[in-house]
Amino acid sequence: MVDVYLFSGFLGSGKTSLLLNVISQIKESGRKPAVFMNEFGSLSIDSDAVENGVPLKEVLDGCICCTGSEQTEAQIQSLLEENKDIDVILIETTGAAHPVEALDAIYSPIFADQLNIRGIITVVDSKLWLDRENLSPQIRALYMEQIRHAHLLLANKSDLLTESEMATVSMELANYNETAPVVQTIGAKIAFSYIEKVLHSTKERSEKSVISGKGLPLTSKLITFTQSVSRDDFEEWVKTLPETVYRMKGYVPLEGTKNPHLFQYAYGMVSWLPEYIKMTPRLVIIGEGIDSIQYEYK
Repeated sequence: MVDVYLFSGFLGSGKTSLLLNVISQIKESGRKPAVFMNEFGSLSIDSDAVENGVPLKEVLDGCICCTGSEQTEAQIQSLLEENKDIDVILIETTGAAHPVEALDAIYSPIFADQLNIRGIITVVDSKLWLDRENLSPQIRALYMEQIRHAHLLLANKSDLLTESEMATVSMELANYNETAPVVQTIGAKIAFSYIEKVLHSTKERSEKSVISGKGLPLTSKLITFTQSVSRDDFEEWVKTLPETVYRMKGYVPLEGTKNPHLFQYAYGMVSWLPEYIKMTPRLVIIGEGIDSIQYEYK
């Protein structure tokens, strides 16, 4: 199992600084890091800062999530196949990525037994937090969502604010996301050992929760199918799931078909696609408060 850490945060918050800092620390500890990076435009800019010798894959001019998820899956699978000795994968998302959608691409059933998703570290531009009301409604909503779904918050650029302003930022962030520790940083510098300690409660993938620390706002669950199911029965089961299920993706073995079908769910919408090769029948669920969800065969 390769540990995976996802770095989130708005454009210009300091994610790349965090990435480079963490790469250095992992190498000093004798472990091998790898990087997956999502560039917002068609030119590779931030990835140029990653030193030679560190395995790197990237998605350009698109999003790690949504329509870019298939490309993301292919790149991560390639990263795993080409580098059998990597210990940690660091994923830097574009500042325009929603963390839930970013995780959707990473929680692929293709490599469900290879990755151990530790959690989301969100870098917050502290000055922008104080000025957030000046953002457009859509941008502010994304900014707040990145913070709400974090497992660890870095209140970055603390040197640009007074002690009183930073106290306000830290208190408000802690109130907004009550489960994520808030750490004030300059240049996004933080000990990787502390990140590991905060996210240490993560368990390896199992029939239970993938991210299972108490109080974490976003969790994942892996369901493995032992027999074929009726499509109608399965869709009826989907309708019974709570609204806190945001994403589902996997390969469902349907009665009367040779290979499991690719099933995807997002915000109440479902889609099915036939597969022409036999994939492992399992489903990844992403949401909040989903530990008790099970599929009951009829």
